[in-house]
Amino acid sequence: MTATTDLQLPFERPNVLEIAPLYDLLRREAPVAAVTTPAGDPAWLVTRFEEVRDLLGDKRFGRSHPHPDRAARITHAAIADGPSGDYETEEADHTRMRRLLTPAFSAKRMRQMGEDVQALVDGYVDDLVAAKERDGRADLHETLAVPLPVAVICRLLGVPHEDSEFFRDLSDRMATFDPSADAQGAREEFGRYMAGLAEQKRAQRTEDVISDLVHAQEEDDTYDYEEMIRLSVGLLFAGHETTVNRIGLGTLLLLTQRDRWEYLAEDPDGRTDKVVEEIMRLGAPGDLGLVRYAHQDVDVAGVTIHEGDAVVLSINAANRDPEAFADAEEFEPDREERGHVGFGHGGHFCIGASLARTELRTVFRTLAKRLPDLRLAVDLDDIDVRTQHLTGGVKALPVTW
Repeated sequence: MTATTDLQLPFERPNVLEIAPLYDLLRREAPVAAVTTPAGDPAWLVTRFEEVRDLLGDKRFGRSHPHPDRAARITHAAIADGPSGDYETEEADHTRMRRLLTPAFSAKRMRQMGEDVQALVDGYVDDLVAAKERDGRADLHETLAVPLPVAVICRLLGVPHEDSEFFRDLSDRMATFDPSADAQGAREEFGRYMAGLAEQKRAQRTEDVISDLVHAQEEDDTYDYEEMIRLSVGLLFAGHETTVNRIGLGTLLLLTQRDRWEYLAEDPDGRTDKVVEEIMRLGAPGDLGLVRYAHQDVDVAGVTIHEGDAVVLSINAANRDPEAFADAEEFEPDREERGHVGFGHGGHFCIGASLARTELRTVFRTLAKRLPDLRLAVDLDDIDVRTQHLTGGVKALPVTW
């Protein structure tokens, strides 16, 4: 990649709910723009909905790189930091991965998880109520948004409940690109833990992802620990960090404009699904996007992306594209356009989308029913946000009612 640029990711955003105004300019004038990544390497930033959606499903792009040692790096995190997988076998490996994970997301397991999620949410809302009675307000982030996805992903993977805090810490460290956090060290620690857990499952299998993967190892000796760990890291990050973030952003989207919350509280059973889809569209986690590498030269929106070039697909910018969504910056659950890319698109559409939707729907439906007078206890500008982190989000979310 030879293009030079003054555009440095991440762009500064006005607050945790809005994305940088520069994205709107890029969508209109340079939907494929040369940028510099947080790691200091060159990449192409794609911001328009049409191109983002198309490239998500374009097999000429992948997560692997023909020469990994020469690939542009995105961040110093241990997740989505650069290329992953084998360039020669990526497509076949991805197909096998989806097949391996299919039992984990079967209709039967999702029904069981749905019952578990409701019980968990009820318990965490009880904790919210107790905290408010004690202190006059409660932290929805620490009391609900964080522990719920951790508990769910631990149950899905087969991680003992007593290790949930350990898992939470590793997930947070792996997703930060602050060098002092030692993201790579956290990933190595995670790998050692998962290898030990796999050996326990080998002796006594249960209905969970790690047991499924151990069984797959026994059936196919080419499937190694490194692949199992990569899948587990991906599930942990996708199933924990992003859901934590969406619960926080969704709460802020609803409570910063009272009419939005009242819309949901008036009919939680009938409106929660639509509200969640709008949270998935308009909530803007992190400031980067999904990373792909070109597997051949490709012309996109008048720009030639060369083999090996890094491409950052801005999901945030795509989901706010006025060419794809009427009044794109407005929170409008009753909108006709439903095709957001919050869960990706095409062959890489998030395999856990149904579970994520179950968690989000259960959270917001339960809050609207049990706490119809819920409101923020501080102004939006006083919300402490996470920086140098892949998914961004808040550090605390004080609420009262």
